[in-house]
Amino acid sequence: MKFEAILFDCDGVLVDSEPLTNGVLCTMFNEAGWAISPEECMATFIGKTVRSEAARIEAHTGQPLTDAWMAEFYARRNAEIERLLQPIAGAVDAVRALHRLTGGRIACASGADRFKVEMQLRQVGLSELFDGHVFSGHEMPATKPAPDVYLAAAAALGVPPDRCLVIEDTVTGVTAGVAAGATVWGYAPGGTGHGSAEALRAAGAAHIFTAMGDLPGLLMG
Repeated sequence: MKFEAILFDCDGVLVDSEPLTNGVLCTMFNEAGWAISPEECMATFIGKTVRSEAARIEAHTGQPLTDAWMAEFYARRNAEIERLLQPIAGAVDAVRALHRLTGGRIACASGADRFKVEMQLRQVGLSELFDGHVFSGHEMPATKPAPDVYLAAAAALGVPPDRCLVIEDTVTGVTAGVAAGATVWGYAPGGTGHGSAEALRAAGAAHIFTAMGDLPGLLMG
């Protein structure tokens, strides 16, 4: 295998969390006076942090984006994830196979907050495989599309970024991986919650695949 380490995004790559998070976000925006549709909400916020779009949110709601509002969002989001979260089809087996293949040199590098990432990995049975190698963009100088979280993951694994493969499903994430100097493969299964194959390729993805269960075979092929 040409790569020494595999760096995974979390939301939309390992866990099917985007529809859950987006549903809570859309509901709360409508409650605050922004009549945004689920489709528009997904298109606007996929791959981004809520706080990074504060100016847009405040313009549409006419209210400041407060810490109290964010705390309520996190609480409602976490409750929905705990109730309904499922892994991406094929992801658990793929991660187990790549953990063996790389001698444990895998990491989860997400733009989301650490509590959410670790809760989700634990819920779908992936926590032990990423033990000690979970990285949150919230803890970096800049989150995605900046490369910081991927650079931190590569450094922790002791692998140069240009020997790492990043697995992403959004333009924001692909941009971050490319900026880090890694090779990026785009996961584009279609449907809402993921970037299109064309968009991921335009952002710099070197290869597009549509089924997470295919990943080990693609890497060994």
